[in-house]
Amino acid sequence: MKPATLEFVKQQFAEYYRRSRITVPPGLEQREWGFIFLDPDPQKTAMRRHMAFGTRGEVAEYLRTLVPAHAFHSAAYYMAPAASTMGEKGWTGADLIFDLDADHLMRGPYDRMLSRVKEETEKLLAMLTGELGFHRKDLHLVFSGGRGYHIHIRDLSVRGWGSQERRELVDYVCGTGLDPRAVLRRGIPAPGGWRGRYMRAVREYLMWLGGQGREEAMAHLTSFEGVGKEGATRLMENLDRAIASLDAGDPGPLLQHRAFRTIAAAGRGRLTDLVKEQAARADEPVTTDTKRLIRLPTSLHGGSGFRVTPLDLPELPDFDPLVDAVVFGDRKVRVELSGKVTMPLMGSTYALEKGPATVPEALAVFLCCRGIAEIAGEGRG
Repeated sequence: MKPATLEFVKQQFAEYYRRSRITVPPGLEQREWGFIFLDPDPQKTAMRRHMAFGTRGEVAEYLRTLVPAHAFHSAAYYMAPAASTMGEKGWTGADLIFDLDADHLMRGPYDRMLSRVKEETEKLLAMLTGELGFHRKDLHLVFSGGRGYHIHIRDLSVRGWGSQERRELVDYVCGTGLDPRAVLRRGIPAPGGWRGRYMRAVREYLMWLGGQGREEAMAHLTSFEGVGKEGATRLMENLDRAIASLDAGDPGPLLQHRAFRTIAAAGRGRLTDLVKEQAARADEPVTTDTKRLIRLPTSLHGGSGFRVTPLDLPELPDFDPLVDAVVFGDRKVRVELSGKVTMPLMGSTYALEKGPATVPEALAVFLCCRGIAEIAGEGRG
């Protein structure tokens, strides 16, 4: 980032922090804080952490005065959060955090990535409330300002959980370590939870298999070690019966096929991919880390200029980050783009060529933060 661009972004961030009310997490004085600052030298952007504040006003003043690119607070609660080593801090518990990031789901245009990660977030919220017993009032949802969402759970019942308990929970939502025979065994009541999800994935797989040509289907089945021509043929001949049984809630006939059991346990292939699509793709290391720093809601994301936006759960379906997390205006700014860009923002789509362009201030901030553009000339058109 060139000096003029750095100064432009810093001025915009400073103006936001001057005029905005910053929220802080409960237990403020027990939290560790960390910040990454704007700097033209990428080698000097290490996080400054092991900090503590006593009041919301102190946090707000720090942001207004030093204008960081990124602001974080700990999920953990400490007796001495400003201590310079983790051992000296005195860990007393931590919020349960889920992080969903579009980077882990797909690559593509930014707006499509945001739509995809919203789907995963809705799926995870449904699991947490519908299957794992969390109350909606205890789930605090935040758009990360970048490519995803965070869910904070501050319930006292989970605060003391260690990494292992948190891992078991995230394994459940991600569908990690599923045993097909256990999930599909007979005697389990109505197909809800993972049983229902797994049966839907299996049904889609069988329908796909039936739609393949005979030669292609046999080649697919026999590509799995332990599946021979005879077993593959028997499975193909019984597809319709297996699908009908699944529709009736009984996977028993399907489990009788050794070929299917082998494929289900293989951990690869189309069936495995379909099962993964049923999971909520949360970032496991974030949830299991009891000392993680997480973005401060209502701060700005230094990689986009968007607001780290708290949401009520009912707001999520209609929430559009490219409108609702934008905090800068439409004053014209002259930039120099390093390549072609097509970008929807604030209800309009901008198709920009490499070279100079005049764009709204909000888009200029985004492009500069992403490293796609530099401020041209004196900056304003």
